[in-house]
Amino acid sequence: MRADVIVVGGGVIGLLSAYLLAGAGRRVTLVDRASVGSEASWAGGGIVSPLYPWRYSQAVTALAHWSQDYYPGFGARLFADTGVDPEVHVTGLYWLDLDDQAEALAWAQRQSRPLYEVPVEAAYAQVPVLGEGFKRAIHMSGVANVRNPRLVKALRAAFQGLPNVTLREHSPVLQFVRDGARVTGVVTAEGEMLAEQVVVAAGAWSGEVLKGLGLALPVEPVKGQMILFKCPEDFLPSMVLAGGRYAIPRRDGHILVGSTLEHVGFDKTPTDEALASLRASAEALLPALREAEVVGHWAGLRPGSPEGIPFIGEVPEHPGLWLNCGHYRNGLVLAPASCQLLTDLMLGQLPIINPAPYSPAGRL
Repeated sequence: MRADVIVVGGGVIGLLSAYLLAGAGRRVTLVDRASVGSEASWAGGGIVSPLYPWRYSQAVTALAHWSQDYYPGFGARLFADTGVDPEVHVTGLYWLDLDDQAEALAWAQRQSRPLYEVPVEAAYAQVPVLGEGFKRAIHMSGVANVRNPRLVKALRAAFQGLPNVTLREHSPVLQFVRDGARVTGVVTAEGEMLAEQVVVAAGAWSGEVLKGLGLALPVEPVKGQMILFKCPEDFLPSMVLAGGRYAIPRRDGHILVGSTLEHVGFDKTPTDEALASLRASAEALLPALREAEVVGHWAGLRPGSPEGIPFIGEVPEHPGLWLNCGHYRNGLVLAPASCQLLTDLMLGQLPIINPAPYSPAGRL
């Protein structure tokens, strides 16, 4: 079988890349080693902002700002097209007792972002369930979260609703097909698939996929564990972050608390130690969670990369091979800009932002 583009990896990055390329008229085949959207895209928190945006380079900031402006309309369009609401929920975010608060405020001023210091009493008035003892607060009003499992479901439905697409799940890529240095397709258990262009968007597994070409992609799995509580719908009116841990309210009262950072390879086993640590953080941040039911505890694998800067673009040593991977902790927030940038580059269009910081050239 032959396509214009094969996309390897069906998380949010792969799904959205495939959807945009197919929407531009390309015949697209999407292959995934498991079920689409079942890894980090499902497991993450879905905050539409880096946790500490001022700690990242301008390369990450540029993608984040474009995506943040894009998300509300994007969520509405997906809902209208598919009937699945990704629940882009604008709550704002409070950061409490930051060590680098001065740097955060200076960054906001430079970037013209609506992040301000507020009296801690104002934070308590807005979020009465906050634990005692916090001394300082900064607030950004427009920050949203997206219900990532529903985003995956909506993207899958939108992709499959297009006429020029093929989806192959439970179909790991075994090797690449090459014509000299040029990559012309992939081999799976189902056989050979050929295409003009191949995109690797396999998240934490991207480095493993590329080993067959002798490429050393510095993307490694970084485990993160989360817990989910069930509370009344109006329990938590804003996202809050303190001591490296965050609480995210969904519209129906579910509260996500995360997350750990663990370098343990591809092990996704949830642990009792992490559960105890996350519960302690949750109860310090929001003491009423002591009485709340824990309805979920899971782990996912982030695609860790140097400085969290993703790889987006063609691999010079292997024409026809494109990357959209290595988003580390920010895959969901950076996805719209990353996938639009990739699409612009692959179609030869004027890119939405300067592509140079993300180019694989010289970074592999």
